[in-house]
Amino acid sequence: MSDTTLPPLQTPVEDITPPDRSGLWARAKRIDRVLVVILALLAVLAALNWAQAQTSVGFAADALWSIAPFFLLSVLAAAWTKATGLDRQIARVFDSRPLTAVFLAALFGAFSPFCSCGVVPIIAGLLGAGVPLAPVMAFWIASPLMDPQIFLLMAAVFGLPFTVFKAAAAVVMGLGAGYATHILVGRGAFADPLKGIVNSCCGARKKALEGTPVEWGFWRDENRRALFREESQATGWFLLKWLTLAFLIESLMVAYIPADQVGRWLGGGEWWVIPASVLVGVPAYLNGFAAIPTVDGLMDLGMAPGPAMAFMIAGGVTSIPAAMAVWALVKRGTFIWYVVLGLTGSLAAGLLAQAVLG
Repeated sequence: MSDTTLPPLQTPVEDITPPDRSGLWARAKRIDRVLVVILALLAVLAALNWAQAQTSVGFAADALWSIAPFFLLSVLAAAWTKATGLDRQIARVFDSRPLTAVFLAALFGAFSPFCSCGVVPIIAGLLGAGVPLAPVMAFWIASPLMDPQIFLLMAAVFGLPFTVFKAAAAVVMGLGAGYATHILVGRGAFADPLKGIVNSCCGARKKALEGTPVEWGFWRDENRRALFREESQATGWFLLKWLTLAFLIESLMVAYIPADQVGRWLGGGEWWVIPASVLVGVPAYLNGFAAIPTVDGLMDLGMAPGPAMAFMIAGGVTSIPAAMAVWALVKRGTFIWYVVLGLTGSLAAGLLAQAVLG
């Protein structure tokens, strides 16, 4: 009888190998989630309220245009300092005189023309250039609170006592933030606070240039030219998309948070009004110029000087649009410290303003 035993069934290897999902995962990770959120927000807004969608797009475009000179200057300056190697020299200079650097940063920040979102590109450039966190934090806290134009407008609306108090609060808060940060950094906190904005290729080029002298004519070296190009592109796109999202959200806050209702909530003399003003100022705050008529209207509705001061300072430092940009820029511990400094300084300023001006 013939052998009728069948050969064993041979299953092709490719049939039992699990599908390779690494390619899908890699492509998913390359999707720009911030851009997806911006597009989704605009799509939902357009479906629900087409007029507000148009208003929000116009608001964001106007806000970006208003900070465009500072944005471009900070991005190009950060790329230039890296391409030339000047960032290492800057870091050494600030490290050698940190206390003086904090003082100058707080003083300059209090009278620089940057709003809470407009200061973010400058901060990115400073941190990217290797400037220590303490003077950066002093400038960061003080800068959104006052500038020469706001000082003059506030003096006309609120009078000199209220305006001078806010200017002094900006300097004092900047100094306190800078010196407190300097102490914590000296104890090992906030090492490498900046999130990785640039891609690995740019980082590799920067590492390859470490130890080399400063080269002012960086365009004569291919690696330095590539580093300048990659740094400016990566940093510029990173900041542009986050600031766009922040301004879109700010436009919705302007549209849907009623200032008159806020005034009625915070118009009393109870003990909790100043802490509440700090918390309400975070989501309800507008930019520095728009805040002047808003707070003036709130004071007409009964808000006292202390809550008004707390509201303006808390909103200027830790408003949601600005906080979003900060969150994207620095690591979690640095972000939490920034928020703590802003809220505690706002509370202290409000309590003191009520005692002095109330």
